[in-house]
This record gives sequence, structure tokens and C-alpha cells, in this order.
Amino acid sequence: MSGQPMATVWRRLAAELAAAGLDSPQAEARLLVAHVMDLPLNRLAALEQLPDQAVAALDRLVARRRAGEPLQHLTGQAWFRTVQLAVGPGVFLPRPETEVMVGWALDRLRAQLADGAAPIVVELCAGSGAISAALAAEAPGCRQWAVERAASALVYLRRNLAASEVVVVAGDMADALPELDHQVDLVLANPPYVPTGRRPDLPATVRDFDPPEALYAGPDGLDASRVVAQTAGRLLRAGGQVASEHDDDQGRSVPALFVAAGFGAVADQVDLTGRSRFVTATWDGRPDTMGAGAGR
Repeated sequence: MSGQPMATVWRRLAAELAAAGLDSPQAEARLLVAHVMDLPLNRLAALEQLPDQAVAALDRLVARRRAGEPLQHLTGQAWFRTVQLAVGPGVFLPRPETEVMVGWALDRLRAQLADGAAPIVVELCAGSGAISAALAAEAPGCRQWAVERAASALVYLRRNLAASEVVVVAGDMADALPELDHQVDLVLANPPYVPTGRRPDLPATVRDFDPPEALYAGPDGLDASRVVAQTAGRLLRAGGQVASEHDDDQGRSVPALFVAAGFGAVADQVDLTGRSRFVTATWDGRPDTMGAGAGR
């Protein structure tokens, strides 16, 4: 069987990715080789030759990547904290920025678990299930639910949570899980938050490949966040907490929604780059006021 030297092919692929302006061409080339050869990255050093059919497959993948298709769509995988997720067209790709919010949640859940509690956790707008999967892996012992309404995302959500005890709920977050009203310890969400008018400003990798229902949330980008605030107020017990991601220019508008919905201890939190990224709040126990709106 004929083949080509691994080092030669890898350098060529990395050069082609670099010419397309990609930030990490060498790392991406390694990931693509590992994907095509079905090998872990730590085994690539021992790979001397690539079969011609593998080189042809790599050339096709690199052409798609240079055209803007996300690397995760090419490999069908994405990492989020300690978990590997199945992803692809039709589901929002998890972002590193969201990992900070999950770290905030883990700190609180671990404290409750250490006290012997079994916290009830609900993820709204669950998408791929990245948040729920990370919590299940890093804070076992919680009772978890994940809510998603998009059929295309539910395929990945169910696959990524199949090995866990997280309960997947297909439906709109606005009226999901009435049986848990006033019982939940923690609500988490990464809702759509891009104003519809900003679509032309988004990078092509986001605009053309992430599903629109996971991105856009009305003219001001707050439609889904309004529903998160109302739904969290319905679900949470007195003293329960919520964390919800938002755009970096919504550090005032989104917290204001939670104040208006009756939450206390409302605070805006930053990500690892120092940008405003998610709101946290505590439910004060007042009667909830369900509102209308769109979920994800």
C-alpha cells in the first residue's frame, strides 16, 4: 500500500491552514490527522507514513476548513472542560468562555455535596449538553435536568448525556418542568443573546454554521434572557441561585432583567479575558411572575 511521509503531509497541511489565516494551523493539522487516522494525539509521533486515501481525506477536510467550516464539524467532536462532546451541524458549539460559569457553579455545588445534600440542577437552553455533562462529570451526586426544544440539538444532547443520569427534557424552557417549581437549587443557561440586526457583524464561522435559534434573541438580544429570568424564578427554591451567560456588552441590561424579576444578590461576572460574560443571582422567594417569550 502506497503512502506519504507523515511529517511532510503534516507540514503541508499546516501551511495551507496558515495561509487561510487560521490562528492555530499546526495544532489543527495534528487534530485532523488524528481524526482521519482514528488515533489519539499522543500516538501521532510514532506515525511515519500516511496512506494515500488518508491524505486524500485530509485534503478534503482542509479545503472545508479553509472555506470556514468549524474544526469541530470536521471531527464531530468538541472538548468542554473535562468532557468530550459529539457535535455537528444543528447544534451550538460550546465555547471556552462558558467554562468559567461552570466553574462558578461547581464551587457552589461541591459545597452543597460536601454537606450531604443532593442538589437539584436544571440547565435551560441545553444545546449539546456541555454544561450538564461537565457538571455530571465533575460534581457527581447532583440531580440534573437539561431542557432543549430544538430537534436538531436534541440529537446531540441525548447522545452526550446518554451515559449520565441527567434527565433530558424536550420542550420550551418557558413552561418546562412544572413538577420542579420552587424546588431547584441551581439554574444554569447559555441562552441565545445576539440581536437580530447584528447578524452581518458575526464571524462567518458563527453566522454560517451555528444554528440561528441558538444565536438570535430579538431586536435587543434579550428575549431569551427574559425567559430565563422568569423561568428561574419559577423553578428555584428560596435561596436558590441562577447563572446565565450573555454578550459582553450586556453586563448591565441582563442583570437588570433579574433585578426586575425579583432576584437578589444580582452580580455580573467576567470571563478569563476580563470581559463581562454571565450574571449570577439568588432567588428571594417572592411569588413568581411567569412571562412569555422564546426559549431554546
